[in-house]
Amino acid sequence: MRISVSSDMDEPVARALVAELRGRGHDVVPYGALRSGDDPQWAVCSAAAARDVADGTSEQAVVCCWTGTGASIAANKVPGVRAALCADAYTADGARRWNDANVLALGLRLTSEPLLKEILDAWFAAEAGGDAEDRRNVAHVDGLDAARARSGS
Repeated sequence: MRISVSSDMDEPVARALVAELRGRGHDVVPYGALRSGDDPQWAVCSAAAARDVADGTSEQAVVCCWTGTGASIAANKVPGVRAALCADAYTADGARRWNDANVLALGLRLTSEPLLKEILDAWFAAEAGGDAEDRRNVAHVDGLDAARARSGS
């Protein structure tokens, strides 16, 4: 799977994320502090990684900043992206299963390497569920993107 990865800082956990994804056989497209000469601002690099998902260049993305909050906000501004800030494996599983999240947001401050592996295990093991209520909610979120596009905002 092709996965875009952004980080606003070249932190050990960001490097471990790239290595872990490559070790799992994924094709990683780095952004921000993970790519020489790229703009490392969290708003810029997170949006770039999210755009890859929205336009189909990448199947998923992982966006990182110190808390993960800014990265998730920037990613969620890209129409078609459902970014979830996940601090544990249970949240990552639920984000994929209930919310059909296609972008994982991580905080560099609190994510240790063992926790990172647990979160990735849960993220990749889960798939979007077929529960009708969950699907209606995801469709509603998609409709919000469509309405924003129609209004030109």
